[in-house]
Amino acid sequence: MHGPLAFFLPLMLAEPGSIPGLHSADQVVARMIARDSERQAALHGYTAYRRYVLENRAHHKQAEMLVRMICREDGSKQFEVVTASGWSGARKHVFPRLLEAEIDAARPDLRERSRITPDNYTFEMAGTADVRGRLAYVISIEPKTQNKYLARGRIWVDADEYAIVRVEGQPAKNPSFWLKSVHFVHDYNKSGPFWFPVTDRSVTDARLFGATEMTIEYFDYAPNTIP
Repeated sequence: MHGPLAFFLPLMLAEPGSIPGLHSADQVVARMIARDSERQAALHGYTAYRRYVLENRAHHKQAEMLVRMICREDGSKQFEVVTASGWSGARKHVFPRLLEAEIDAARPDLRERSRITPDNYTFEMAGTADVRGRLAYVISIEPKTQNKYLARGRIWVDADEYAIVRVEGQPAKNPSFWLKSVHFVHDYNKSGPFWFPVTDRSVTDARLFGATEMTIEYFDYAPNTIP
């Protein structure tokens, strides 16, 4: 449900063994999980804004929505729609379902099912790449189950801080018969000591409506402070 196919990913692939001391994807993932746990322990929730833009060029349809998101310390999420305009079908049906699906996936009892961990995926080193001036490991991910919360594709892991900086791929399970394919690219960036999503781009090819592009921009992050 998420990246235009024309979105260019500048890769400068190198041999996986070109960085001394790390010989497997599993080693990188283990460090990634450890560092993520440290960051999550220091993050006591946050608020942020998102701008959703949905466009179907074949049918000359476009919709936009601005939301305020509250992420609680346990990872659960709450959304407040600030404004919405454009294509009424998207505003009434697509946007609400997107928010509902994310609220569901972020539930504490379900969140582990969507995390990029050895419980959910197998990993294979594909090389290294430059992402916005930072070196990253490129790792292929293969879901262990056809879980609707999982994906098949690649992740880019920052070689210094072991944070995911990009995810690209397709859902492990097609969410609907009416969708022929979904391709997405999620990008993350550092804000203070934390790494947050900055853009999601996706193309969904539906049997009836053709290709629909979705772009989500994330901004104005404000981590909660503990007195």
